[in-house]
Amino acid sequence: MIYKKESYDIVGTLFEVHNNLGGGFLEVVYKDALEYELKKKNISFEREKEYVINYKDVILPHKFYADFVILDKIVLEIKSVKEFHPKHIAQCINYLKVSGNRLCILVNFQNESLEFKRIVL
Repeated sequence: MIYKKESYDIVGTLFEVHNNLGGGFLEVVYKDALEYELKKKNISFEREKEYVINYKDVILPHKFYADFVILDKIVLEIKSVKEFHPKHIAQCINYLKVSGNRLCILVNFQNESLEFKRIVL
């Protein structure tokens, strides 16, 4: 499994946030809480990391913004929705393609139980 220890630490942090806040908040609330927890645990991250898309000899006008990039190698995508949709997985795959990273953790805080998926390229 790619980035086993790092994934374990990240998922533990996700559960910490969910256990304290529960489900039902907007995504931004969970992002703020995650930022607090990541700083507290000294886990390096970048929030709302911008990615551009190179096409031939130009940079396309549309940009991607990953919710978090953890340890400069793991994309973390936050959702607060009833259930995951294939478009959420496609979004993660796009982030992996433009970032050159190999792992994205997709997480859903909406429900009573925390849900997450590891997406590997």
